[in-house]
Amino acid sequence: MIDMKRRSVLAGAAALTTASLAGPVRAQPAKPARIVVNASGGAQAAGLRKAFFEEFEKRFGIRVVDSSPPDLGKLKAMVTTGNVEWAITELAIEEAYRAEAEGLLEPIDHKIVDFSRFPANLRDRKHIFTRSVYSTVMGYRTDSWAAGKGPQSWADFWDVRKFPGPRTLQNKPLDNLEFALLADGVPLDRLYPLDVDRAFRKLDQIKRHVTVWWATGAQSAQLLIDKECVLGSAWNGRYFAAIGQGAPIHVEWNQAGIKESAFVIPKGTKDAYWAQQMFQVMTDARLQAVYANLATYPGLNLDSPQYVDPKVASHLPTHPDNINRQFWQDVQWWMANARSVEDRWAKWLIG
Repeated sequence: MIDMKRRSVLAGAAALTTASLAGPVRAQPAKPARIVVNASGGAQAAGLRKAFFEEFEKRFGIRVVDSSPPDLGKLKAMVTTGNVEWAITELAIEEAYRAEAEGLLEPIDHKIVDFSRFPANLRDRKHIFTRSVYSTVMGYRTDSWAAGKGPQSWADFWDVRKFPGPRTLQNKPLDNLEFALLADGVPLDRLYPLDVDRAFRKLDQIKRHVTVWWATGAQSAQLLIDKECVLGSAWNGRYFAAIGQGAPIHVEWNQAGIKESAFVIPKGTKDAYWAQQMFQVMTDARLQAVYANLATYPGLNLDSPQYVDPKVASHLPTHPDNINRQFWQDVQWWMANARSVEDRWAKWLIG
């Protein structure tokens, strides 16, 4: 009897020791009534809700409130003041790296978020969740040029005699520097490091033909819908949504710029645990396919493409007919050079 009690005490002590070595057990925090996910809005907002937010709400009983637009400056102000409104926010990938370097982000909890089916180079990300990829593509109205008969390269975009009409480009140097260099004959695989002086010299040639420098994704497509411009750039999902509503727009994938769409968790948010759970929902291959079907921004779970509607697949940046015709943004180059280039862009635009 004594031996049995002794064995029981020893077993209990061993269990306590094991628990101590393993660390404290993670306690699930109390559920909030809601969390806020800040993203780009528009067609993306509907896609996020249908693909991910509804599933999250069903699993956890927490309402997801969406807001927009992404804003690195606002994120920094929230973190600095300790008044963080967002559980998750979207950022341009280079802004996400900048936020990471400045200590503005919560680390991803890999015990919750499973990256095992993501590409190998993305599995060890510490703070940045690659929700999807998207492309900045060229689009034109098909009542100006028949589909496939309009501009097919950025050199064509710059050719205002062969392809006349008002143009629109984003009010940022990102993508536009690359497009200018491609228009000037630089091959896709030799874009980086960007020759900034050469790019601005080429931009000088097209500047007066760009009647609107768009500021939001919604504006980029609406300019073509309203025929305020006949040729421009936009994120591929914006044109896809417009085409789905009957807009006479053709998308040209040649020399498009493909890049990651990043989601991050602001440092100090009270809803960090639930943000991790949202990320885990977003890794689901079938849910990623639902999102791609709606917004044409595919996720990077390697199992996801098999679930995408074949009619939508050809509109995806990752479709075999599209992916190799594009360039991948060099995030590290932009991180090192963005501030000086953005300053130069602002002066060039008003000069």
